[in-house]
Amino acid sequence: MPKHLPLSLLLLRIGIFIVFLFWTLDKIFHPDHAANVFSKFYGLEAMGETIFIAIGVAQLILILMFAVGLFKTWTYGAILLLHAMSTFSTFGLYLTPFDNLLFFAAWPMLAACIALFLMRDWDTLSLGKKTSPTLS
Repeated sequence: MPKHLPLSLLLLRIGIFIVFLFWTLDKIFHPDHAANVFSKFYGLEAMGETIFIAIGVAQLILILMFAVGLFKTWTYGAILLLHAMSTFSTFGLYLTPFDNLLFFAAWPMLAACIALFLMRDWDTLSLGKKTSPTLS
């Protein structure tokens, strides 16, 4: 294994966690904002604030497990799926790129989520189960 690969994967995981942490805290502390986002990008309306707080708490548990590297296949996969849904649900905004430049940050993060998921067996600076990755 390359010497710096585990550290690189840990840094990817921490970076992804930081973004998800603030998205999660937004759901818990600003459920009205989360409701507007869900309405605009996912077409989900008339969901009460309590639902967003519950989603935020569940997401907080997920991202904490992700941050420490537990259940890598499931937590890394869930993070990848959630971020992919977020990225693709805003696809229309990419059609007017200069009006929505900030949304383009989603693409490198999506690439980071994919890379981390694919290399999860080499992400050894974690509390998760240690595996013996093989090159294939």
